[in-house]
Amino acid sequence: MSHPRIALVTGANRGIGREVALQLSRDHGLHVLLAARDLAKGEEAARSIPNATALQLDVSDTASVARAFKRIGRDFGRLNVLVNNAGVDYDTDQRASTADLARVRRAFDTNLFGAWDVAIAAAPLLRKGESARLVNVSSGAGALSGMDGGTPGYGVAKAALNALTLKLADELRRDRILVNAICPGWVATDMGGGGRPIPEGAKGVVWAATLPDDGPTGGFFRDGRQIEW
Repeated sequence: MSHPRIALVTGANRGIGREVALQLSRDHGLHVLLAARDLAKGEEAARSIPNATALQLDVSDTASVARAFKRIGRDFGRLNVLVNNAGVDYDTDQRASTADLARVRRAFDTNLFGAWDVAIAAAPLLRKGESARLVNVSSGAGALSGMDGGTPGYGVAKAALNALTLKLADELRRDRILVNAICPGWVATDMGGGGRPIPEGAKGVVWAATLPDDGPTGGFFRDGRQIEW
């Protein structure tokens, strides 16, 4: 009997993260670790997803990350998919020349350093999982080509996350771990505030999480198509 593939999705109690967890479980048969800052909210979301286990994980809290991965290592001993989805503060009300840098630093703690901390913790378990995939949920707001003055904290943090994606992809290529950044597009989440339905935005993330072994690595994609950094 083969062991189920294990996926960890951060920020998964609502929005894109919850939909990614649902599609990975329902459509691809993965056992999903549904990570949320608030365990009660994570448990509530997990009840509506087959083969899902809620996990308390605040990516901006190093101790929380360490506790979560100690449990994952103990209970599963491996990880096949990491989706770094947790993100905060789509700061449309700020501009770069007047930005509240304390607020920007808080956003970086989640949008860059949180994802980086989780990737560091996940790497040993991904190396033990077959056909491992690491997906960083990014944004067109972080693309240097055509970048404008809006959402300065969020956009610069996502640009940095894209750079981290390239670093990780190059390093983990030798372990046959595929690493990509995905822009889900403008999606009707609580943070995005409008746009296309959540399931459509989630599909591109799920695509990257379930790539075949000869799939791309070190790319930036939207809806399965490469876009400019």
